[in-house]
Amino acid sequence: MEESIEEGAGTTSFLVEGVRCEGRIFRPPGEGPFPAVLLGHGFAGTQEVRLPAFARRFAEEGFVCLTFDYRHFGASGGEPRQLLSVGRQLADWRAALEHLRALPEVDPERIALWGTSFSGGHVVRLASEGAAVAACIAQIPFADGIPVTLERPPLEALRLTFLSLRDHLRGLLGRPPLLVPVVGPPGSMSAMNTPDAMPGYRSIIPEGVDWVNEVAARILLAVPLYRPVRGARRIACPLLVALARDDRVTPPAPARRVAARAPRAELLEFDGGHFDLYLGEPFEELVAAEIDFLHRHLRVAEPAPKEG
Repeated sequence: MEESIEEGAGTTSFLVEGVRCEGRIFRPPGEGPFPAVLLGHGFAGTQEVRLPAFARRFAEEGFVCLTFDYRHFGASGGEPRQLLSVGRQLADWRAALEHLRALPEVDPERIALWGTSFSGGHVVRLASEGAAVAACIAQIPFADGIPVTLERPPLEALRLTFLSLRDHLRGLLGRPPLLVPVVGPPGSMSAMNTPDAMPGYRSIIPEGVDWVNEVAARILLAVPLYRPVRGARRIACPLLVALARDDRVTPPAPARRVAARAPRAELLEFDGGHFDLYLGEPFEELVAAEIDFLHRHLRVAEPAPKEG
């Protein structure tokens, strides 16, 4: 593992099907082995997009944290760029989990998954498949693609379907992908075009981060078929579901169903929309609740008070 320290984080990498995924490790002070949290970003994001804010807070509480970029995005390899595949991202999660489990400072029996938005659906899916983890946090999760798809006006949905089919055909022919914006204004041919999508997404991108507002259109064919909620009853580990009551990007009703069906689930509801939980007072309230959940289920002693 190659490592260089930057702002309290070390870089790391791992291979998935011969392609290198890049990640960052946030370590707590002291000697391990420590419990750990694996964090993945949302739809077409990169690990710089608010993941360090959560990872640093968790590390301060005694958890090793690993964030990573999926293949085809950010610092990770994979061609073509901006290609979002549910199956490949789930494979990246599995490889990241094994990488984290093998680190000498990590207690492999005390690992939690943490996903937000699209990756909130991923962690629900992985937990339902029996991933060997001690706990799971699904934050404003994408739990069911059908309600997300139905948010679109019919004509707009039809036009996006046509673009998605064109891109799928280009992929079969080995041609470069047909890219569409990740976020755009209402009525635009973008993956997310709710009124808060463009300003909300841009509000969580740190200054200096060169985020690419494009994604291969073919993922929109998969969105209505991706329904992590269907496996919720099979989730054996403790699960925290945190939702925003006014969320129009990932409607809250499917997230409530996940919490109702999972045998050991806890549900937290917050006022506001999809992007409100990432910043300010809502972030502080959310991260405090997540830290409490991690302490309770990964059995971590409270950190000693700081001197002075």
